[in-house]
Amino acid sequence: MLNYFLKRLLGLIPTLLIVAVLVFLFVHMLPGDPARLAAGQDADEQTVAMVRQELGLDKPLPQQFVSFFTHMLQGDFGTSIRTRRPVSVEIGERFFPTVMLTITSMVWAVFFGMGIGIVSAVYRNQWPDRLGMTLAVSGISFPAFALGMLLMQIFSVQLGWLPTVGAATWKHYILPSITLGAAVAAVMARFTRASFVEVIQEDFVRTARAKGVRERTVIIKHCLRNALIPVVTMMGLQFGFLLGGSILVEAVFNWPGLGRLLVDAVQMRDYPVIQTLVLLFSLEFILINLVVDVLYGYINPTIRYK
Repeated sequence: MLNYFLKRLLGLIPTLLIVAVLVFLFVHMLPGDPARLAAGQDADEQTVAMVRQELGLDKPLPQQFVSFFTHMLQGDFGTSIRTRRPVSVEIGERFFPTVMLTITSMVWAVFFGMGIGIVSAVYRNQWPDRLGMTLAVSGISFPAFALGMLLMQIFSVQLGWLPTVGAATWKHYILPSITLGAAVAAVMARFTRASFVEVIQEDFVRTARAKGVRERTVIIKHCLRNALIPVVTMMGLQFGFLLGGSILVEAVFNWPGLGRLLVDAVQMRDYPVIQTLVLLFSLEFILINLVVDVLYGYINPTIRYK
């Protein structure tokens, strides 16, 4: 297990290097001049040239990349063009709200998604199954930004129960977490149902029922653990999706998180912030996949790592 874990960690280096190159090329292909945006639309060409030189944008692209990558290895992600503050400080201030929103969304999405999936599998082709899958299809089909605006209109504007923007209290988490986790709960429900339907048809389940084991024990003790591996895989992927896919939700609710920071950075062509955030999201996905792979061994002891 330890050797497998170390090999996967070493595999992060070439992956992140490739991502860094692609991200660097991508942000420099974006239309717009960061120096012009930083200097202001009314600035003359001499001022824009001075700002471009100050930001190091007058150097050749290979030299800019070497400078960026060298400083990144030293823990220096540069200075934000938009705020003139260190990128690490900008991200550090926005990281906690995004993580807390992601965890909140993931907890309720897994709880309700797996619950609906298990009930649908147990009562397959009956009305609970049809109702659960109808809700799941609706959750997948409804766009997140439209759901967020609908929830704000009902619970904030009309009823006045919940706040619309900010992250000051626990009430601020309700609408954004529901909006962000709805699609994940729907995917979890459908995936859990498919996994449980397959496991319920196995011989060991029929044997347990033939021995007179209670149905609840059969579902929880025998079926749940054997159906968890594909569900955990999807859970890890969806958690990574929530971390990187919260951009629209944070924009709708003006959430002070990384997604909102990325939107502002793209609008101002803030190259250092964009590059660092995309690398951070890539690293999160890789680490989540590694954690999921390690969890396989605890869920199913027969799995061996080489």
